[in-house]
Amino acid sequence: DAGFLTGEADVKFAVKKLAHYIETMPEAFKALTDQELLQFPAPGKWSRKQILGHLIDSATNNLKRFTDIQFLPRPYIVRPYSQNELVVVNNYQQLSLEHLLQLWQILNRQIIFVVENIPAEKLHYPVNPQYNNKKMKTLGWLICDYVANMEHHRKQLF
Repeated sequence: DAGFLTGEADVKFAVKKLAHYIETMPEAFKALTDQELLQFPAPGKWSRKQILGHLIDSATNNLKRFTDIQFLPRPYIVRPYSQNELVVVNNYQQLSLEHLLQLWQILNRQIIFVVENIPAEKLHYPVNPQYNNKKMKTLGWLICDYVANMEHHRKQLF
């Protein structure tokens, strides 16, 4: 298997975790100094601000996926996005922390709203994540993997 999800896909639990992160991560970011936010841990690695920007890009791309999967032909094929290029083009390092946090929170609140309104049968819609192992997943799995990816980055951040 690929992705970040290690256990079973439990969408309700993932939504609860996401809601918790929306409430708690801003305070954790605000506790960091400007140097901690802007510092690059190693050459070619993102700063904490850039990781937050990446989480914004992830939210943007996954919000579109979570909506599109419900009405596009099945199986839905996940299109990768240019993560490094998006971080550069959006220039997250230069934006205020408040701007980044508000955008991240609003996008994730919309994701929660969309996910909570997905009919149960659609959570089983097939998704081709285009992993090397060719294993099909579901919309429910993709939602849970999105939150697991956020957990992975949260551990990097704090």
